[in-house]
Amino acid sequence: MGRYRKKPVVVDAFCMGIDPRPDWFTDKVIANEILTYRVGGNDPTWPFEFSRTYCEIQTLEGVMRGDYGDYIIRGVAGEIYPCKPEIFEATYEEVRSPGEAKSAD
Repeated sequence: MGRYRKKPVVVDAFCMGIDPRPDWFTDKVIANEILTYRVGGNDPTWPFEFSRTYCEIQTLEGVMRGDYGDYIIRGVAGEIYPCKPEIFEATYEEVRSPGEAKSAD
């Protein structure tokens, strides 16, 4: 049995309920390919309580749920799937364009 290293690939991703939703995600919501939900929270002074947001994504493996704080990834073949933050951070690093300034951490 051989050993293999995962090829470096670049994916698009955002953090559910924290980052702005990208167009590729919104397009799938409009097409009803991704369903989004907001649980409870009837406070009219705070209509967008994002911590109660989650989504259901139809994948080849079945329906997967992306909760608040999960990363939603668009892969190299256009597939969309959720990923828990600890797995995402262990697997991916941010890609910057040449000359782009690094943000303060």
